[in-house]
Order: sequence, then structure tokens, then C-alpha cells
Amino acid sequence: MELLKIKELSKNYITKKQVICALKNINLTVNDNEFIVLVGPSGCGKSTILSIIGDLEKKSSGKIKFSKDNIKVGYMFQEDALFPWLNVYDNCMLGLKISHQINDENTRYVKMLLKKYGLSNFEKSYPNELSGGMRQRVALIRTLATKPDILLLDEPFSALDYQTRITVSDDVFKIIKEEKKTALMVSHDIGEAIAMADKVIVLSNRPAIIKNIYDIKMENKSLPSENRKNEKFNEYYSAIWKDLDHYEC
Repeated sequence: MELLKIKELSKNYITKKQVICALKNINLTVNDNEFIVLVGPSGCGKSTILSIIGDLEKKSSGKIKFSKDNIKVGYMFQEDALFPWLNVYDNCMLGLKISHQINDENTRYVKMLLKKYGLSNFEKSYPNELSGGMRQRVALIRTLATKPDILLLDEPFSALDYQTRITVSDDVFKIIKEEKKTALMVSHDIGEAIAMADKVIVLSNRPAIIKNIYDIKMENKSLPSENRKNEKFNEYYSAIWKDLDHYEC
């Protein structure tokens, strides 16, 4: 079922000297429970798309239409953005507190997520006492606490070393799929995109257009770390690599 439809989306930035076109006629449909990853050259506007969907930036033209009213959007940034003076539990409850949604039902939901994903023994721990992977799980649970309809993930693993990225991508993927969430993620890592996505969207250099859309179909699809070993993985990698403009905007 269709959750989000983007039609002819464009974004211009106006400076004193010129008009810079960042996005040009982006058309994209996002379905319920779909995991989509945007890839493209550095600076081409991948994060701008997320910012516009999340209403953090205004579009110049085009339409963004959700399938229902009062849609809830959850956002995960490049850094986990945990508050160092709050413990794990209080960090997870922060979004609910800000939106005045703390009640028995939502409190039970957060407690359930912490237990389900191995963090119940760390509720009173502080971010500096956690591994990078645990911090990302806390950040995701904080985002899920408000029960968003769609998750926007802006390079959520970019601050992690390679080995930790693989482990954390498994954790995040598993949580998103088990909680039946729709996700739209930006990544500069082709392998990460293929391993996690149901669909990979390849963007061009600025002004960004959609160059290609890949439906990632693998037999016995599993966690991202396992999907990297799939025989189809290298085929997708080679095709997407050829599609990319290999220089910065």
C-alpha cells in the first residue's frame, strides 16, 4: 500500500549571485513497510530530500503527499545525538516528553523496546558508558517511541568504524523490519545500500535527478551482513557503481 508519493519535487537555493538548483523533478513512491536507500555523489541533494519530507526545509516546487492525515515522521541524523546528561531511559523518553505524549501505554512500549533489543539492563547507564552500536539502538528506540509512520535515516552509520557499521546495520535493519516500519535512508556506501534496501534509488550530480531505481531481489534475503555474501550482491554493486557520477558536485 502506498504511503508517500513525491511528484516533480524541485529545490532551489538562492544566493546573492545565483540560483542553485539542487533537486530537479524528483518522482518517487514509497510503500508501507518498504526500506528505500538513496545513493548518489557527495553533495547532490540526498539529505535535502529527507529534510523536505521531514518538513525541515521547504520545497521550491512539486508535491509531497502522504496517504493519510497527521502522518508521524521519525528522524535519525548522522550522529546519534544522545544527550550525555540523560540516561538511556530518559533519552528514549525525550521525544514523548517534548510532544507531551508520556502516558502508561507509551511508557510500556518504550520499556518493551528496551527489553526486546537488549538494553533493559542499561536503562540507568549514560551514553558515554555505551558502545557505538548500543548508542545507535538507543537513538532508534527514541525515534520509534513516538510510533512514527515513516523513518528518515540520514547516514546513521557514518560516524562508526567499518566493523561496527556492519554489526549496527544488522541491528537497525532487524528492528525496523520487526517493528514493521517504513524507512527512507541516505547512504554514501553502495554495499550498505544493497545489503539493507528493498529498493535503491540512484541520484545524479546536482541538480539531482533520479538516474535509476533498483529493486533488490535476492533469494533467502536475510540480515545485511549475510546479504553481502549473496550471489546477486556483486551484480547490483557493479550496476549501481556504473550509474554513479564519480566526482563531487
